[in-house]
Order: sequence, then structure tokens, then C-alpha cells
Amino acid sequence: QVQLVESGGGSVQAGGSLKLSCVASGFRYGNLCMGWFRQVPGKRREAVAVLYADGTTTFYAEPVKGRFTISQGNANTVYLQMNDLKSEDTAMYYCAADPTGNCVSFMYWGQGTQVTVS
Repeated sequence: QVQLVESGGGSVQAGGSLKLSCVASGFRYGNLCMGWFRQVPGKRREAVAVLYADGTTTFYAEPVKGRFTISQGNANTVYLQMNDLKSEDTAMYYCAADPTGNCVSFMYWGQGTQVTVS
């Protein structure tokens, strides 16, 4: 059974840091594109950072460039290091996986972890 489990959210003051973790399990192949998305109530879900299947190529949304870093850990674990957090970063953060490796069809999603910046 495919599963994505996020952790690491919480409340932090502006300027602080948080590190989100996502563990992916149940995927038969390692060609995963992993991404972090966020959503605020009433707004569309937006991509924050994406790590391509090669484990090196990344994409960052403009508002988080230079502050957030996506990285890969052991065996289908992906992290999102968030530094210099701002109030506008407050959102529910979701981990997602695209098993095709193309970073277009994120068909698997975690349950989300709340990040609140005050």
C-alpha cells in the first residue's frame, strides 16, 4: 500500500526554522519525483519545492527561494528545511509523489502537516 507520512510541522515565530519530513512507502520502483506543496484555506494548493527523480534537480517557488531547501534522505525520505519563516508561509504543507518520475502527475499525497508562523 502506497503511503506518504509527513511530520515536523508546528508553530514558530517569524524568522525561525522548521524541518518537515516525508517518508514514502509502498512504491515498487525508485523513480520517484517528490514534492512539497502548501495550501491556505480558500486558496489553491501551490507547489513549494520539488526534487526530481535524479535526486539532484530541484525546483523552488519564487517566494521560498533562498529560504527553503528540499533534500533526500534514506530510502524514499524527503525533507523540507524552512528557514527565515514568514507569516505568509503559514499553511498546510503536503508531501506528494509522482511515481512516473516526470514531476507532473503527483498522484499520491500525504495527510498534511500544519505550519503556523506568527
